Amino acid sequence: MNDHSLKPFLAMEVLAKAKQLEKEGHNICHLEVGEPAHSPAPNVIKAMHEALPNPQTYTHAKGVEELRASLCDFYREQHSVEINKNNIIITMGSSAGFTLAFLSGFKKGARIALTRPGYPAYLNILNGLGFEVEEIGLNAKNKWRLSANDIEKAYKKRPFDGLLFASPANPTGASISAHEFKKIVATCKRLGVRFISDEIYNGLDFTQNSLSALEFDNDLIVVNSFSKYFCMTGYRIGWLVLPDNLVRKTEMLAQNMFISAPSLSQVGAIAALKEREYYQEKKQSYLQNRDILTKGLVELGFKNVLSADGAFYTYVDVSNLTNDSFEFCQKLLQEAKVGATPGADFDRIDGNKYVRFSFAGKRSVIKEALKRMAEFLIRPKSIL
Repeated sequence: MNDHSLKPFLAMEVLAKAKQLEKEGHNICHLEVGEPAHSPAPNVIKAMHEALPNPQTYTHAKGVEELRASLCDFYREQHSVEINKNNIIITMGSSAGFTLAFLSGFKKGARIALTRPGYPAYLNILNGLGFEVEEIGLNAKNKWRLSANDIEKAYKKRPFDGLLFASPANPTGASISAHEFKKIVATCKRLGVRFISDEIYNGLDFTQNSLSALEFDNDLIVVNSFSKYFCMTGYRIGWLVLPDNLVRKTEMLAQNMFISAPSLSQVGAIAALKEREYYQEKKQSYLQNRDILTKGLVELGFKNVLSADGAFYTYVDVSNLTNDSFEFCQKLLQEAKVGATPGADFDRIDGNKYVRFSFAGKRSVIKEALKRMAEFLIRPKSIL
């Protein structure tokens, strides 16, 4: 039986150890977390700087009206979808969005399906809130892409009440086509499964135009964030798009759990939505990083190194190098001073065979990390 108990977020624990090594004077190549190397657009910083002298008060629990209206424009322009601003709730990052979505969208003890491998916080948040989890296993042979058929098979085996799905995905960088996305949404609707679309990497697709589940239906939940595409991880600002019947309940939960999203971050978010040209330029830098890292990892002998469809991660097979990717990552950090995240963070069954590398950082860091890993891998003592 799969272990769905509460576990530490290993990516953050690797980061903490890496930061400690930096305090001790070591230079670390950070490939362990999805932290954009770029700053927010200059006009975002300018807008927040100008807002600083003004009293920063609580906003409406759903977020300031201007930001919600701007997001309506965003969906109209980027996805040709009309959204009512009353169906949008601004959240303290996507993490708060997931919590609100689970609590408002499902009864206590409901079973939620997730893909495996997948973002570890999904499982840990669901565990902490008392929900059951059903995992749908994916594999490199199918390029880590979920299909409607996968959902059908999993549901027949053990029915579930909801499905949380991301495209592009963390840790694999896999994206699905519009045709398959539409089938997935339709399959969930037919089965009576509430669909939650994690779109925090929306905008970071490399092989197609970014898709939103709202292009296929509006009776679902969308979770998004300014963290990744808009380079605002530490500002803790995100949003939900909800069906009519969940808006009021979610608003009440938000009032009591979070009061409101940070007012200053909302100022920055309004400005960020106007800076698409700046962020599209940064997206191109991730694409170049991806190609350098992918090529380098193949040359170093890692297995199943797929070129990510989107996001900024590469999930690789290290089973020819180690039978314990957690220990492998520990040694990689201690000996080569390269941070990477063990697959156990994303997959509690087969994760010992995999490692995730992030290419969100600076190109010079990625090149140096590849050089250090080449030296690390020729040391017999480093191979488990």
